[in-house]
Amino acid sequence: MSSPIPMQLSRIIISEISDNQVIYLKEIEGERQFPILIGIFEATSIDRRVKASARPPRPLTHDLVVNVAETLGGKLESVIISSLQEQTYFAQIRIRRGNELIEIDARPSDAIAVAVTFQPPLPIFVSEEVLEKASGKP
Repeated sequence: MSSPIPMQLSRIIISEISDNQVIYLKEIEGERQFPILIGIFEATSIDRRVKASARPPRPLTHDLVVNVAETLGGKLESVIISSLQEQTYFAQIRIRRGNELIEIDARPSDAIAVAVTFQPPLPIFVSEEVLEKASGKP
């Protein structure tokens, strides 16, 4: 099994006339990229964090995930989009607690929203298999 590919969030497209919003991930050291359809709440949350808009007065869901993990002694390490099945992406949030790496199942939009909660953002990885399927390029 090959190593996951480091990616970065390259674009966020928010449309007021569609239920589906789009984020694009692009290879850090390559040209491949692909879109992921997400909901308006996740798109808005990601967009606000990327643009470093004012922090909300109370924690949002993605802040809550970070706070719970850290309160329980974990350190958020990275996110990975690991699988693509029937046009649905699957992701994990990786949390390190001592010597243990814990992977929590998450929607890619939520995982990326958690990643961009940090400055700099947590590393985002995509499995080679997903990247090949999603981008149409090996």
